[in-house]
Amino acid sequence: MKPVVGGWSLRRRVVTLLTVVGVLLIGLAAAEATVAARNRTQIDAVLNQTGPLRVQSQELLNALLDQETGIRGYAVSGDPADLNPYREGLAQETSVVTSMRGLLDDYPQIGQELRTVEQRSSQWRQSVAEPVISTTEQSGTRAGQALITEAARQQFDQVRDAVNDLQSEILTAREQAATDVRTSSNVLVVLLIIAALVVVVAGAVLLVSLDRMVVRPLTALADQVREVAEGDYQHRISTVGPPEFIRLGDDVDAMRQKIAADLAEVRGARERIEWVNSQLQKQAEELTRSNRDLEQFAYVASHDLQEPLRKVASFCQLLQRRYAGQLDERADQYIAFAVDGAQRMQRLINDLLAFSRIGRLTTGFVEVDLNKVMGDVAGQTEAARQYADAELTWDELPVISGEEPLLTNLLANLVSNSIKFRRADVLPKVHVSARLVGAEWEISCEDNGIGIEPEFADKIFVIFQRLHSKDAYPGTGIGLAIVKKIVEYHGGRVWVDTDVPEGTAIRFTLPALPADVEAATAVESPDQPPALPAGDTTPPNEAPAALAEQSDGSDRPDRAEEPSGSGRTGDMRETVG
Repeated sequence: MKPVVGGWSLRRRVVTLLTVVGVLLIGLAAAEATVAARNRTQIDAVLNQTGPLRVQSQELLNALLDQETGIRGYAVSGDPADLNPYREGLAQETSVVTSMRGLLDDYPQIGQELRTVEQRSSQWRQSVAEPVISTTEQSGTRAGQALITEAARQQFDQVRDAVNDLQSEILTAREQAATDVRTSSNVLVVLLIIAALVVVVAGAVLLVSLDRMVVRPLTALADQVREVAEGDYQHRISTVGPPEFIRLGDDVDAMRQKIAADLAEVRGARERIEWVNSQLQKQAEELTRSNRDLEQFAYVASHDLQEPLRKVASFCQLLQRRYAGQLDERADQYIAFAVDGAQRMQRLINDLLAFSRIGRLTTGFVEVDLNKVMGDVAGQTEAARQYADAELTWDELPVISGEEPLLTNLLANLVSNSIKFRRADVLPKVHVSARLVGAEWEISCEDNGIGIEPEFADKIFVIFQRLHSKDAYPGTGIGLAIVKKIVEYHGGRVWVDTDVPEGTAIRFTLPALPADVEAATAVESPDQPPALPAGDTTPPNEAPAALAEQSDGSDRPDRAEEPSGSGRTGDMRETVG
């Protein structure tokens, strides 16, 4: 009995499943695109609005501080040049306020705080700055200083408080924008997870469906076909499943019937086929033999070709040695040509079989003058030192082996930290010195800042470890970790000296050049007095004093010609203030 063909076809079922999955994925993709667009808008708000606003608010505060500093300086000196910070700060304030207003379309509260800052700064200039300028111009510095009263200071503090409120409002807006970014990112991740689940579920459903509608019917059909192939040509083939498979089973069964009908003809033709197969087998053997000969020829061409070439070269050389000068000049020339050609052919074959690759060499450390490095550091930290009215000095520093950019970064980090962590009531002073200890230079960076408690001496070199809040001292907390990594990269070590009476002293070591170590060893040796440089009149018995000066990190070439009581330090000094 022929089975009834009906139900959904396999194509229809697969198309329906893929359509449902496609609609779900398209909906999820649209939702993800919407969330991603909102996320980009929120990221833009963080990076291109609230971020620049924070920087500009700090620039606004700096401009106001420059104005106040200029007024005080002019009231003290009466020099019109001292009003330059006031005028530059006023111009900078106007520029920064204009720039900030272009970013405040979506932040009305920040705009209100900015207007408050403008109002208070304007009131301060009208009630304090302008009167001080006019009074000083007309009546002198004493009258101008008389106007800088406690009330004037309190009025400027109100301006500073308004800027702090502005910065607080900007920080609040930035945190809100960052929260929105995190929320939209989480929603986007959830949508992606849902899309992945849809794909997984659809894949599982498709796998189960294929197993039930494709794999099992095909396996049953294959088993029946195998029975027929084994010789049971009377076995009727039938199958179940989608309509396509039922029609396939009918076609296979019709084929079985035709095969059974044609079986007699197949048996008659079998002998002819066997004869043809025997002929094909002979041709295959002939082809195999021909391929083997070709392989042998290729081997001879690639390997044994050098043997006759060597023989030709050898006999040509024998002819050249035996008959050189016995034949005419042209014959000698021909023999030389033959020898040279054979040798060149040998070299050519050897070169074609001997390719290699080479690598590139890397460069190592170079000698770096730390005095030049400190000059670069002074230039890099000039702005910070001007702002803090800081003084940077250093002794004569050595020449070491290392990488100049890394060493510049190392000392710049130490000097910047010393300026940053200063005491509010003390002008910051930073001093860098060096002394030779054994085979290493011990370099110290000392300041008169807030200092470091002994229990935190090791913690400060851990990456992202901070001892103070970001509001008190800005920064990422990675500076001293970078210092430690650079020092260790150069083969040294770094630590905090907790025995200093005030401030902070960070010391690190760097390997000394062999010439410096040998010079120090020669000075320390009692039976080998050091050779004096040309023009040096220092008696030999003063070598221990020179050694003591070197151990204190103040050994310099020009010290040998100075009297012991001259009081000159020989330090190089970079002072701002």
